[in-house]
Amino acid sequence: MTGIDKIKAKIRDVKDFPKEGIIFKDITPLLLDPVSCDDVLDALLAPWADQKIDAIAAIESRGFFFGMLMANRLGVPFVPVRKVGKLPARTVQYAYELEYGQAVIEIHDDALQKGSNVLIHDDLLATGGTARATAELVQLLEGTVTGFSFVIDLTFLNGASILQKYNKNIRSVIAY
Repeated sequence: MTGIDKIKAKIRDVKDFPKEGIIFKDITPLLLDPVSCDDVLDALLAPWADQKIDAIAAIESRGFFFGMLMANRLGVPFVPVRKVGKLPARTVQYAYELEYGQAVIEIHDDALQKGSNVLIHDDLLATGGTARATAELVQLLEGTVTGFSFVIDLTFLNGASILQKYNKNIRSVIAY
């Protein structure tokens, strides 16, 4: 069994969550295994070894699990991207459409220095809407999107196609 197969074996399918007809890819069993978490962290960081990254912007909430570890390992700031109303200081916000409504995310308005090279991370790429909204926030703060990092890419939903406008460097550890 390859390293990727071992990681995949730790991801649980949950049928009909969060609504009927969806098969949710649950990474919480993976989080129970420190060795597998190290393997995922190594795989997440490998494509960026020769890139200049000034910050990791990770998307609430499951993106925080590995996003913080990535930032720590790289010795760069961790920038939390949160749902509206969750950050305590001044923020910039971005509203966007979901398959089932609208959402708003935000980051602190002082989270990035102008010209920062920002790697955007989340646990899963589906339709790409939240990662796209995060890229918009990075650009609002005059940062540059260095690329996108995901643990899982649901390739059949083609989320990468809307992210290529910001950067074609889109990487995931596992694809379904």
